[in-house]
Amino acid sequence: MEVVMESVQLVTFVNSVVIPICLFLIMMGMGLTLVVNDFKRVVKFPKAVSIGLANQLIMLPLIGFALANIMSLRPEYAVGVMLLVLCPGGTTSNLFTFLAKGDVALSVTMTAIASVITVFTIPIVLSFSLVYFMGAGTEFQLPIAKTMISLFVITILPISIGMIIKRYKPKLADSSQVLVSRFGVTFLAMLVVFLSYVQRDIIVDAFVNTGPVSLILNLVTMALGYFSSKLLGLNLAQRTSITMEVGLQNSTLSIFMALTLLSNYDMSMTPAIYTLIMFFTAGILVKVFSGKAKKQQAAYA
Repeated sequence: MEVVMESVQLVTFVNSVVIPICLFLIMMGMGLTLVVNDFKRVVKFPKAVSIGLANQLIMLPLIGFALANIMSLRPEYAVGVMLLVLCPGGTTSNLFTFLAKGDVALSVTMTAIASVITVFTIPIVLSFSLVYFMGAGTEFQLPIAKTMISLFVITILPISIGMIIKRYKPKLADSSQVLVSRFGVTFLAMLVVFLSYVQRDIIVDAFVNTGPVSLILNLVTMALGYFSSKLLGLNLAQRTSITMEVGLQNSTLSIFMALTLLSNYDMSMTPAIYTLIMFFTAGILVKVFSGKAKKQQAAYA
């Protein structure tokens, strides 16, 4: 009995303390890479930013909603899909864009702008998704104003703190951002392991049910990001950035909302399993895109 109580207390502690604090630090790490000009870039280079944000904020949620309906998922898993697609890209997308020799400035700009916009869009669309998939009168209620405040505290506030540090202590920011980025990837991996352990009784069922939709979602959105940006005349580095930004979601934020705001582990399984898939596909794309970039550089040399 005592062991069970200790396990419950540990899970509660992780959900209410560890995840929020670590997410706060990760988002602050994103702020360490930002300056005010990153937000102005949408005016200077509207085409690339607009194409990226259209894929991220419009097409991704629409595709996720369609797949959640077509593939007849359990309501909790379907809400998990929506949690995932409503979130912006995270520091992971910026890191993989760098490794793939993409346009890092574009990636950072899209992440920053999407992080601000989604503070307002997530509560509204997620509230609709809960009613749509879970049914009217569901026990999972999402107060829109309170959720906006929670998202502001966990995203915009730490990003702002990071930007202030970048402005007044640039050397500290530059030396810290790599460590924070690595911490973000490591913590996300540990979080997936933790969820797999806590949900070990249903992990196989969750993988069987959410694995296919996660893979299809990842491949379709990445393909859409790449080919739409190519069709509209963006260069290779920009196409790489948009592909990574659309395919690599802020899974940590998705899991935070499932566990802390909605207190439902089943809803967190889709983002957790998507994380495994996105790391795998992104790893392949890093090799493909970096190889293309090297060939392009050699051709111009």
